[in-house]
Amino acid sequence: MDLAAIPRHHVFTPQHPLYPERLRELHVPPPKLYAQGRLELLRAPCLAIVGSRNCTAHGAHDARQFARALSQAGLCIVSGLAHGVDAAAHRGALEGGGGSIAVLGTGIDIDYPDSNAELAQRLRTEGCVVTEFEPGTPPRPWHFPRRNRLIGGLSLGVLVVEATLKSGTMSTVHAALDMGVDVFAIPGSIHSTLSKGCNKLIREGAKLVETAAHVIEDLRLPPGVELAALPAETALASRPDPSAVLQALGESPMSMDQVVFATGWPVSRVAAELSRLQVSRHVVALPGGWYQRTL
Repeated sequence: MDLAAIPRHHVFTPQHPLYPERLRELHVPPPKLYAQGRLELLRAPCLAIVGSRNCTAHGAHDARQFARALSQAGLCIVSGLAHGVDAAAHRGALEGGGGSIAVLGTGIDIDYPDSNAELAQRLRTEGCVVTEFEPGTPPRPWHFPRRNRLIGGLSLGVLVVEATLKSGTMSTVHAALDMGVDVFAIPGSIHSTLSKGCNKLIREGAKLVETAAHVIEDLRLPPGVELAALPAETALASRPDPSAVLQALGESPMSMDQVVFATGWPVSRVAAELSRLQVSRHVVALPGGWYQRTL
């Protein structure tokens, strides 16, 4: 194995046995792949979790919880080490023990953004950091679409947590679709800008997911790959009756946080049910993020 210029960093060509097989299938495979950390993760079954840099607290919570559960099941979680959803997904994956890969839009020796430097160092030891850019390469806007294609290329599926209609997240999704990769999306409120990307993907055929179990059930795994059972609380059988949201709302307006507290449901599930109830005109959305029953 050739060593890159920086100690403890390795560089692979497509002929190397540790070069990820799925990246060889790209239209233009990276001629070199720099990596540091647990190199065996490059050949593990991977799922990408991506979303907005400016996600809501609910979005960050969902990304972390999904990543933790899917990591516990044996998937390696891939993301881009950006603020928001990416960082939350990496942290959840490390907590779950299944490993996480960060794909960089810089050289492997560059911590970007600076605020994620501590997380990057954890990933260099507990997970894996990879890039196609030579050491010392600074961040540039045109690097990140290239990074996104590797995120999609490494993964069997892509889970979108929150995304606007025009965002880098969507370029990751398009790269995944070009390779025939499964795309999953968590639904959100019809009034939230950060839900519009996910809701559009669902309308166009992405798989709507409300629990980690949904991802496991629909993910097309390679022959011979089996995942561990998820905890009971993530299984479909544990989903409560949708009427719980209407019961929680009562007669007075409530915020989404209050509905989440009253039902004990995940935020993504409450948001999806509120959206459905608005379409059926059982619930109306009020200014300021409040909701009220109409019947």
